[in-house]
Amino acid sequence: METSFATQIAEPLQGDWSIGYDDRVARVAIMVTKDPTCLYDLALRQKQRELPCEIALVISNHAALEAAAQSFRLPFYALPITKETKPQQEAQVLDLIKRHDVDLVVLARYMQVLSDDFLVKAPPVINIHHGFLPAFQGAKPYHQAHARGVKLIGATAHYATKDLDEGPIIEQDVERITHAMSPDELVRVGRDVERVVLARAVRAHLERRVIVEGRRTFVL
Repeated sequence: METSFATQIAEPLQGDWSIGYDDRVARVAIMVTKDPTCLYDLALRQKQRELPCEIALVISNHAALEAAAQSFRLPFYALPITKETKPQQEAQVLDLIKRHDVDLVVLARYMQVLSDDFLVKAPPVINIHHGFLPAFQGAKPYHQAHARGVKLIGATAHYATKDLDEGPIIEQDVERITHAMSPDELVRVGRDVERVVLARAVRAHLERRVIVEGRRTFVL
Protein backbone atom coordinates (compact mmCIF):
# COMPACT_ATOMS: atom_id res chain seq x y z
CA MET A 1 0.00 0.00 0.00
CA GLU A 2 2.76 2.44 0.91
CA THR A 3 4.66 1.74 -2.31
CA SER A 4 1.57 2.17 -4.45
CA PHE A 5 0.61 5.41 -2.70
CA ALA A 6 4.13 6.78 -3.12
CA THR A 7 4.54 5.94 -6.80
CA GLN A 8 0.99 6.57 -8.02
CA ILE A 9 -0.11 9.57 -5.95
CA ALA A 10 2.56 11.28 -3.85
CA GLU A 11 5.47 11.36 -6.30
CA PRO A 12 3.46 12.68 -9.29
CA LEU A 13 2.14 15.45 -7.03
CA GLN A 14 5.60 16.04 -5.48
CA GLY A 15 3.95 15.79 -2.08
CA ASP A 16 5.27 15.07 1.40
CA TRP A 17 3.40 12.22 3.04
CA SER A 18 3.42 9.72 5.86
CA ILE A 19 1.31 6.80 7.01
CA GLY A 20 0.55 5.97 10.62
CA TYR A 21 -0.79 2.75 12.08
CA ASP A 22 -3.20 2.46 15.00
CA ASP A 23 -1.32 -0.48 16.52
CA ARG A 24 1.77 1.67 17.15
CA VAL A 25 1.56 4.12 20.05
CA ALA A 26 3.46 7.38 19.52
CA ARG A 27 6.26 8.09 21.97
CA VAL A 28 6.59 11.64 23.27
CA ALA A 29 9.45 13.52 24.94
CA ILE A 30 8.47 16.48 27.11
CA MET A 31 11.02 19.24 27.63
CA VAL A 32 10.63 21.58 30.61
CA THR A 33 12.53 24.14 32.66
CA LYS A 34 11.00 25.19 36.00
CA ASP A 35 7.27 25.76 35.39
CA PRO A 36 5.38 22.49 36.06
CA THR A 37 1.96 23.59 34.79
CA CYS A 38 2.00 22.04 31.32
CA LEU A 39 3.99 18.98 32.43
CA TYR A 40 1.40 18.10 35.06
CA ASP A 41 -1.45 18.68 32.62
CA LEU A 42 0.00 16.56 29.82
CA ALA A 43 1.00 13.73 32.16
CA LEU A 44 -2.46 13.66 33.75
CA ARG A 45 -4.23 13.71 30.39
CA GLN A 46 -2.03 10.86 29.17
CA LYS A 47 -2.83 8.85 32.30
CA GLN A 48 -6.52 9.46 31.69
CA ARG A 49 -6.07 8.31 28.06
CA GLU A 50 -7.01 11.69 26.64
CA LEU A 51 -3.72 11.72 24.72
CA PRO A 52 -3.04 8.66 22.53
CA CYS A 53 0.65 8.36 23.33
CA GLU A 54 3.29 7.13 25.72
CA ILE A 55 5.40 9.75 27.49
CA ALA A 56 8.84 8.24 27.04
CA LEU A 57 10.85 10.72 29.10
CA VAL A 58 11.08 14.23 30.51
CA ILE A 59 14.14 16.36 29.73
CA SER A 60 15.05 19.60 31.48
CA ASN A 61 17.89 22.06 31.73
CA HIS A 62 17.23 22.20 35.50
CA ALA A 63 16.57 19.59 38.18
CA ALA A 64 13.62 21.53 39.61
CA LEU A 65 10.89 19.30 38.14
CA GLU A 66 12.43 15.91 38.85
CA ALA A 67 9.94 15.22 41.65
CA ALA A 68 7.05 16.20 39.36
CA ALA A 69 8.18 13.71 36.73
CA GLN A 70 8.77 11.01 39.31
CA SER A 71 5.25 11.46 40.69
CA PHE A 72 4.05 10.09 37.33
CA ARG A 73 6.90 7.54 37.18
CA LEU A 74 8.39 9.24 34.13
CA PRO A 75 12.13 8.99 33.40
CA PHE A 76 13.72 12.38 34.07
CA TYR A 77 16.99 13.76 32.70
CA ALA A 78 18.49 17.05 33.88
CA LEU A 79 20.95 18.42 31.33
CA PRO A 80 22.22 21.88 32.36
CA ILE A 81 23.00 24.29 29.55
CA THR A 82 25.10 27.41 29.12
CA LYS A 83 25.91 29.44 26.03
CA GLU A 84 29.23 27.63 25.78
CA THR A 85 27.82 24.11 26.28
CA LYS A 86 24.67 24.47 24.13
CA PRO A 87 25.93 22.27 21.24
CA GLN A 88 26.99 19.49 23.61
CA GLN A 89 23.73 19.66 25.59
CA GLU A 90 21.60 19.52 22.45
CA ALA A 91 23.64 16.54 21.24
CA GLN A 92 22.83 14.78 24.52
CA VAL A 93 19.13 15.57 24.08
CA LEU A 94 19.15 14.23 20.52
CA ASP A 95 20.85 11.06 21.73
CA LEU A 96 18.16 10.54 24.39
CA ILE A 97 15.43 11.16 21.82
CA LYS A 98 16.97 8.57 19.51
CA ARG A 99 17.53 5.98 22.26
CA HIS A 100 13.95 6.33 23.50
CA ASP A 101 12.54 6.10 19.96
CA VAL A 102 10.69 9.42 20.29
CA ASP A 103 8.16 10.48 17.64
CA LEU A 104 7.24 13.94 18.98
CA VAL A 105 8.96 16.52 21.19
CA VAL A 106 6.77 18.85 23.26
CA LEU A 107 8.24 22.05 24.69
CA ALA A 108 6.16 22.42 27.84
CA ARG A 109 7.54 25.83 28.86
CA TYR A 110 11.11 24.89 27.99
CA MET A 111 12.79 28.26 28.27
CA GLN A 112 15.61 27.72 25.80
CA VAL A 113 15.82 28.48 22.09
CA LEU A 114 16.58 25.34 20.09
CA SER A 115 19.24 25.60 17.40
CA ASP A 116 18.55 25.13 13.70
CA ASP A 117 20.74 22.04 13.75
CA PHE A 118 18.67 20.51 16.55
CA LEU A 119 15.38 21.16 14.76
CA VAL A 120 16.69 19.56 11.55
CA LYS A 121 17.71 16.37 13.35
CA ALA A 122 14.82 16.09 15.82
CA PRO A 123 11.31 14.70 15.23
CA PRO A 124 8.48 17.27 15.02
CA VAL A 125 8.61 19.79 17.88
CA ILE A 126 5.52 21.51 19.30
CA ASN A 127 5.98 24.65 21.39
CA ILE A 128 3.57 26.59 23.62
CA HIS A 129 3.95 30.35 23.49
CA HIS A 130 2.60 32.25 26.49
CA GLY A 131 0.99 34.89 24.33
CA PHE A 132 -1.38 35.27 21.41
CA LEU A 133 1.03 35.42 18.49
CA PRO A 134 2.12 37.54 16.80
CA ALA A 135 1.49 40.21 19.46
CA PHE A 136 3.67 40.68 22.57
CA GLN A 137 6.57 38.50 21.52
CA GLY A 138 9.64 38.24 23.71
CA ALA A 139 10.06 38.52 27.47
CA LYS A 140 7.24 39.10 30.00
CA PRO A 141 4.30 39.12 27.57
CA TYR A 142 1.77 39.42 30.40
CA HIS A 143 3.48 42.52 31.72
CA GLN A 144 3.48 43.98 28.19
CA ALA A 145 -0.23 43.18 27.91
CA HIS A 146 -0.94 44.76 31.29
CA ALA A 147 0.89 47.93 30.33
CA ARG A 148 -1.13 48.16 27.11
CA GLY A 149 -4.46 47.57 28.88
CA VAL A 150 -5.50 44.68 26.68
CA LYS A 151 -8.88 43.01 27.19
CA LEU A 152 -7.92 39.56 25.94
CA ILE A 153 -4.90 37.38 26.56
CA GLY A 154 -4.17 34.09 24.90
CA ALA A 155 -1.76 31.29 24.11
CA THR A 156 -0.44 29.79 20.88
CA ALA A 157 0.78 26.27 20.17
CA HIS A 158 2.89 25.94 17.05
CA TYR A 159 5.52 23.78 15.43
CA ALA A 160 9.00 24.99 16.28
CA THR A 161 11.08 26.14 13.32
CA LYS A 162 14.34 28.02 12.83
CA ASP A 163 12.32 31.26 12.82
CA LEU A 164 11.61 31.91 16.50
CA ASP A 165 7.89 31.84 17.37
CA GLU A 166 6.94 31.90 13.69
CA GLY A 167 6.30 28.21 13.03
CA PRO A 168 2.97 26.92 11.68
CA ILE A 169 0.24 27.56 14.27
CA ILE A 170 -1.75 24.51 15.40
CA GLU A 171 -4.02 25.88 18.13
CA GLN A 172 -4.86 29.18 19.83
CA ASP A 173 -7.29 30.41 22.45
CA VAL A 174 -8.01 33.56 24.45
CA GLU A 175 -9.44 34.58 27.82
CA ARG A 176 -11.15 37.89 28.65
CA ILE A 177 -9.51 40.04 31.33
CA THR A 178 -10.19 43.42 32.95
CA HIS A 179 -8.21 46.50 33.88
CA ALA A 180 -8.50 45.54 37.55
CA MET A 181 -6.33 42.44 37.17
CA SER A 182 -2.66 42.55 38.13
CA PRO A 183 0.16 41.01 36.07
CA ASP A 184 0.24 38.07 38.50
CA GLU A 185 -3.46 37.47 37.91
CA LEU A 186 -2.86 37.59 34.17
CA VAL A 187 -0.16 34.95 34.61
CA ARG A 188 -2.63 32.72 36.49
CA VAL A 189 -5.29 33.08 33.82
CA GLY A 190 -2.70 32.64 31.08
CA ARG A 191 -1.46 29.37 32.54
CA ASP A 192 -4.96 27.92 32.27
CA VAL A 193 -5.14 28.90 28.61
CA GLU A 194 -1.63 27.61 27.88
CA ARG A 195 -2.19 24.10 29.14
CA VAL A 196 -5.51 23.72 27.30
CA VAL A 197 -4.07 25.04 24.04
CA LEU A 198 -0.99 22.83 24.27
CA ALA A 199 -3.05 19.73 25.04
CA ARG A 200 -5.33 20.40 22.05
CA ALA A 201 -2.35 20.85 19.74
CA VAL A 202 -0.59 17.71 20.97
CA ARG A 203 -3.78 15.66 20.65
CA ALA A 204 -4.41 16.93 17.11
CA HIS A 205 -0.87 16.00 16.08
CA LEU A 206 -1.06 12.55 17.69
CA GLU A 207 -4.36 11.89 15.98
CA ARG A 208 -2.78 12.93 12.66
CA ARG A 209 -5.30 15.69 12.10
CA VAL A 210 -2.73 18.40 11.27
CA ILE A 211 -1.72 19.11 7.68
CA VAL A 212 1.14 21.59 7.27
CA GLU A 213 1.27 23.72 4.13
CA GLY A 214 4.11 26.23 4.20
CA ARG A 215 3.59 28.49 7.21
CA ARG A 216 -0.03 27.40 7.73
CA THR A 217 -1.77 24.35 9.10
CA PHE A 218 -5.11 22.74 8.39
CA VAL A 219 -6.47 20.99 11.48
CA LEU A 220 -9.11 18.42 10.61
